[in-house]
Amino acid sequence: MENLKSKKLIGYYGFPRPSVLGSVRERFGYNLELVDLDIAHEAPDSRVVQTTTCRIIANIIDNAIEYSERLAAIVADVGEGKCDRGRYAALILKEMGFNVIESRFPPEEFENRPLVYSTGGGSLAERIDAIMETVIRPRDSAGAARKCEPTHGFWGVPPSDFRILDIFPQTTHIYGWTRCVEAGRPGDLQLEYFVDENVPTVFFTQSFCAKQDMAHYLAEKHDGLFVDCHRNVNDSILSKVEAFIKLS
Repeated sequence: MENLKSKKLIGYYGFPRPSVLGSVRERFGYNLELVDLDIAHEAPDSRVVQTTTCRIIANIIDNAIEYSERLAAIVADVGEGKCDRGRYAALILKEMGFNVIESRFPPEEFENRPLVYSTGGGSLAERIDAIMETVIRPRDSAGAARKCEPTHGFWGVPPSDFRILDIFPQTTHIYGWTRCVEAGRPGDLQLEYFVDENVPTVFFTQSFCAKQDMAHYLAEKHDGLFVDCHRNVNDSILSKVEAFIKLS
């Protein structure tokens, strides 16, 4: 967060349509750094949204307010790839005076990028970080981990607290919305629904997120572990996930 304090920024959240993000960069300057507002940047709690709001949406609001003097614009994913609360966040930020450019990613622009990080080996946290970087910098697979057979699975969005990812073995495959991002298909419900059969999978959501419904359903269907957490993970959640991984 420190290195962003003196720079003009373009904020974004979700997976904005590449053409919209490109036009905003052309308008405000390619030298402006892009900052993902979904991610926890240690911004103070603004108390604009209620405490039961999904941590990711709260991050968006809190980060925007923390960076308010530097944000030239916010590119807001308000399509099916995000959620209703993403649309409401865009409206709230507009009402607060932010320059919000809405983006909806149409299915006809979905891509079929190779799933090198979702099906490769290595640190789960680093691979999820690499996937989210492709939102603003699509990259080839050079240097990516080689494909591996999955021993475990992680389904969901990138958590606000990455500590939970450190528990997973390096042979964990990535499913859910994060895999959709790597594929360049952020609103593809069928791809988000997909998991490999017989792979012990943790279905993770932030509490109070609409994706809880799908995560719970899929966990029951595939005999996986459903985990939701509000704000930061705690020892109880970490122990539960660790036990599931060891015993499966």
